[in-house]
Amino acid sequence: MGVATAPSGAPSGAEPTGPHATGLDPEEANPAGPDHAHWLRAARETAEDLATDAVTREQAGKAPFDEVSRLREAGLLTLLVPADAGGGGADWTTAYAVVREISAADGAIGQLLGCHYFLSWSALSLADSARSTEAVRRSARRPLVWGGGLARQEPPLRLTRKAGGYVLEGRQSYATGVLVADRLAVRGERSDTGEPFAVVVDAAHPGVRIDADADVFGQRLAGGGSVDFDAVPVAAAGVLGSLSADEEVLSPRTAFTSPVGRLLSVQILLGIAEGVLTEVREYSRAGQSLWHPAWPVGSPSDPRILTLHGELTVLTRSAAALTEQAVQAVQGGLARGEDLSYEEYAEISVLVAMAEAAASRAAQESTTRALDVIGARSASSRLGFDRFWRNARTHTLYEPVGHRLRDVGDYFLNGAHPPFVLPV
Repeated sequence: MGVATAPSGAPSGAEPTGPHATGLDPEEANPAGPDHAHWLRAARETAEDLATDAVTREQAGKAPFDEVSRLREAGLLTLLVPADAGGGGADWTTAYAVVREISAADGAIGQLLGCHYFLSWSALSLADSARSTEAVRRSARRPLVWGGGLARQEPPLRLTRKAGGYVLEGRQSYATGVLVADRLAVRGERSDTGEPFAVVVDAAHPGVRIDADADVFGQRLAGGGSVDFDAVPVAAAGVLGSLSADEEVLSPRTAFTSPVGRLLSVQILLGIAEGVLTEVREYSRAGQSLWHPAWPVGSPSDPRILTLHGELTVLTRSAAALTEQAVQAVQGGLARGEDLSYEEYAEISVLVAMAEAAASRAAQESTTRALDVIGARSASSRLGFDRFWRNARTHTLYEPVGHRLRDVGDYFLNGAHPPFVLPV
């Protein structure tokens, strides 16, 4: 039983962004949108900006309004919005590369941006065509920051049918981006049938209460918190589509939102691994610290140090190579659209699970062992190298790789389709 390769073809994928960010009229924007190289340059410039004060920002741990402004100014928030609606017109291949670049500088902001991409895209992909078109128009008129999460939780949010729509009640215990979000996309279960649906609500509604109570030791700038929904009215148009895992209800196209979203986690982890190796390399090349010039564990030419850095580089680049296969396969699956089969979905989902396992190991190994390249000085809070480990470890706790390895084994041994699991 093989692993999917990418089918031929690939689709195009609070303040104004995209054409608005550069002062262009959306009606005069390039209908094809900027190319991949443009967005990669924008991401690298933004990442360099974030890296300049990453340590002080992370230690302050404030809600990331300033960081969102930097993403907005670069036009990155509307990357996946179609160009003819005033957005960036990019595809997921580009979005993944952007998230990875940002994560190398700041893993928490990479998670925030990845969550925004996934939830805003899901609001379009899970809705019917009429609601999807209207959502695109709203995004063009006033680009929004999205937060929340569609993963299953206990107890679930309750979605009760009322005259003219629904009412959403309950508590989302932890959700990314909610501290800075304009829109919340969450999972609500019908109180009468138990069927889960993706639901969108306005974060500013008086029945929505957001608490900055996450208090995590890593990914502190991801805007995470808890949300209480107190009889929040939801119009019929705000109930996007079913998230049922029952294959009689779940179409392959809807199921495909799972590997699309989970591949963002891979990019975040790879970015963190690459980020710590880059910073350690640059610090080592400098040869000494102005405030503590001694090298307690040897110089950058020490054979042990060279071997260690080589091992971590091989580990990270191997994960990156597997991830590139997964990106191509996901982009090909998206191109299949309604023609996607369950077997194609399963093969691509397993490939993404393999990339998740490799990236998780690369991130945890690199962020832990790279500190040995520098030695005791890496314990200094002034250098801030610990943030890479804390970010990687926090992310892998919320997205445990053991489940993905089980799915890979079950597929190759028994031919079982991976379950429909959405990212936290």
